Amino acid sequence: MALPKLLQDTLAVPVIGSPMFIVSGPELVIAQCKSGIVGSFPALNARPKEVLDEWLTRIVAELAAERAAHPDKKVAPFAVNQIIHHSNDRLDHDLDLCVKHKVPLIITSLRAPGDVVQRIHDYGGLVFHDVINVRHAQKALEAGVDGLILVCAGAGGHAGMLSPFALVSEVRSFYSGTIILAGAIAKGEHILAAQAMGADLAYMGTRFIATEEANATPAYKDMIVASSANDVIYTPYFTGVHGNYLKPSIVAQGLDPDNLPPRDKTSMNFGSTRTKAWRDVWGAGQGVGSMSDIPPTAELVARLEREYAAARTRLCGA
Repeated sequence: MALPKLLQDTLAVPVIGSPMFIVSGPELVIAQCKSGIVGSFPALNARPKEVLDEWLTRIVAELAAERAAHPDKKVAPFAVNQIIHHSNDRLDHDLDLCVKHKVPLIITSLRAPGDVVQRIHDYGGLVFHDVINVRHAQKALEAGVDGLILVCAGAGGHAGMLSPFALVSEVRSFYSGTIILAGAIAKGEHILAAQAMGADLAYMGTRFIATEEANATPAYKDMIVASSANDVIYTPYFTGVHGNYLKPSIVAQGLDPDNLPPRDKTSMNFGSTRTKAWRDVWGAGQGVGSMSDIPPTAELVARLEREYAAARTRLCGA
C-alpha cells in the first residue's frame, strides 16, 4: 500500500469519509476521526465564512484531546475540501485559515490545485485531488499532489462515468502513489475490493449521510435507507456538473427526473446559497441499496472494520 506517513498506523479501516456539501460538519468529522477513519468537510459548509475558524479550532482541539486521553487508540487526521474554481470567492480566505491551523490533509476539487499545493506542503500537509479521468489525473500530478481520488461511476455527488476497474488500472499504469477510490462503496467487503483493484483507500460518502452525526434532515436519512440504485439519477441540471441525486427528492421539488433540461458548466456556482443542490435536492451514490439503518458513526465504522476483516478471511485466509 502506498500510504503516506500521515495515514500509517492511524486508521482502523482504510477509509476516508468524503466531504459532503451541507451534510459534513464538525460533529460528523470528529466522530469519524475518533473512530479511526479520515473525516472531512467542504470549507464552504462553514457559513458565514468566519465560522470556519471556529470549526477548525474545535476539530483540532477535540482530536488532540482524544489522542492525549487514549494514546493507544487509532485517531485519524482530518481533511478540508477546497473547490478550486472561479465561482468560489472564498478560496483565498478559507485556504489562509487551513494554513493557519495546519490542516493535515486538503482535498481539492474541479481544477488542478496549482499554487495551493506548495502552500500546504510548506507546513507539512498533504493534498489529494478529485479526478474522474486520466487527463485530470495527469494534470493533478503535474501540480504536485500527494494522492489521487478516483471518483468513478456510481459515486454520490459530482461523480464520473468510468468503471473503477478501468480508471484504477489506467492510472496505476503510470502512477505508483496513493490512490483513493470512490464509487458505491458502502460495506467492508467493498473496501477490500477497492484494494484488490489497486487502490490504497476507499472514499465513502453516502453511507455516512445515514448516521446520527450527519447534518442531514431525518427525511434525507430515511430516503437514503429506503432507496435502491434505481432511485439514483445522473444529471448536470442542478450545478452544471454531472452528479448523482435521489429521484424522490427531485420529484418533491415538482420536477420530473426523467425530463430535466440540459445544463452546462457555465451555470456552476459554488460560492452562493442560491443553488438548491444538496439542500433541497439530495445527492446519493448507487450504493444506497446496501444501507438499511441510521447508526452512530462509531458503530458504523466498527461494523465496516468487522466486515473488512471477515472479507479478508474469506478470500485470503488472513
